[in-house]
Amino acid sequence: MNHEVAVTGLGVMAPHGDAPGALFQALLQGRSAIQPVFPELPKPAAAATVAFDETRWFTKLQLAGVDRVSQLAVAAADLAMRDAGIGTGDADPERIGVFAGCGMGGAAALEAAYRGNGRVSPLTIPAFMPNAPAAHVAMRQGVQGPVLTYSVACASSSAAIAEAAKAVQRGEVDIAIAGGSEALIVPGVVLAWQAMQTLATFQPGEAAGAVRPFAADRSGFVLGEGAAFLILESAERARARGARSYATLAGWGLSSDATHLTKPDAPGQARALRAALRQAGLQPRDVGYCNAHGTATRIGDVVERNALADVWGDDIDALRVSSTKALHGHMLGAAGALEALITVLAVHERQLPPNAHCKQIDPACGLNLVQPGDTAAPSLEAAVSNSFAFGGTNSVLLFRRA
Repeated sequence: MNHEVAVTGLGVMAPHGDAPGALFQALLQGRSAIQPVFPELPKPAAAATVAFDETRWFTKLQLAGVDRVSQLAVAAADLAMRDAGIGTGDADPERIGVFAGCGMGGAAALEAAYRGNGRVSPLTIPAFMPNAPAAHVAMRQGVQGPVLTYSVACASSSAAIAEAAKAVQRGEVDIAIAGGSEALIVPGVVLAWQAMQTLATFQPGEAAGAVRPFAADRSGFVLGEGAAFLILESAERARARGARSYATLAGWGLSSDATHLTKPDAPGQARALRAALRQAGLQPRDVGYCNAHGTATRIGDVVERNALADVWGDDIDALRVSSTKALHGHMLGAAGALEALITVLAVHERQLPPNAHCKQIDPACGLNLVQPGDTAAPSLEAAVSNSFAFGGTNSVLLFRRA
């Protein structure tokens, strides 16, 4: 039996705050959360960080050995469960699952170990292991069903949501806590990304507008941190308990480029897009919005545009596109979850976040970009969220109006 998968709860810890509605309004207004970090580094660096008060979720004693990446996950998952109206005893713990994406795990714990002058905390390993966020969420929520971590770089939490949807669809779990977290804003990680020459360059005072997806003058992304979780359950179960449904997760597509570790591949991305459409039973023209992976890299944006053009064909101009990474940074393992949450809200509110900071579009990136101030989408019925990762894993989620 295949169940329709409903999104009944949203929880977020993001650079724009911990309220999904306020986050969405900030994006609609084009407010950037990107600012300079680590002035001590040789080259200028910027990032989008979360103003997080861990004492809302943890006592001082509980914080021992819990890295920031897990703290953010616990908070976002807790907010998602509350938003869904699910409390202790509302579901069989063995019928709840956690499906979490995390690209690198506890970066702060590793950084502290490297810089500890020989003093390494005995809790370093449990703090930095990539499955720690999922485990902490499970302990906090009393989850006794499957607790799984997906680590496929920038596609991690999108893939986690797709796998969670499969489990709900097949009736393996009643409730899936699905999303991801990442907290990489430490000097060592920023230096490593700078060495790859994928991070945006900017002049003093211009960090906020440094990320310009699809623009002729784009120069790369900046790192972000945060966590986002969706609560997935069958539409029947949601109706039976009178729950609000933000949207349905109608389709998902996973593919591998199998060509290159860091260079994206348009045919591979197109396969994932087609798979999501096929599963949802939709034609490209039925989908009105794409939250693009849009990292603002020279190669990546062109490849993604070519994949969309290949799949949408003559209908490409009817597809409105934006990359919200311009405003919240690239959250790597958490990117897919945050952008899925934003896409759910776009479908639910029939409003589209603009493609910020793009004054002149690159001719090689010819797309119908959502312009600031032109965010209304009164007839929007379906939208896709793209996550295309180093390693060649592509994940596409397709949401429909509930």
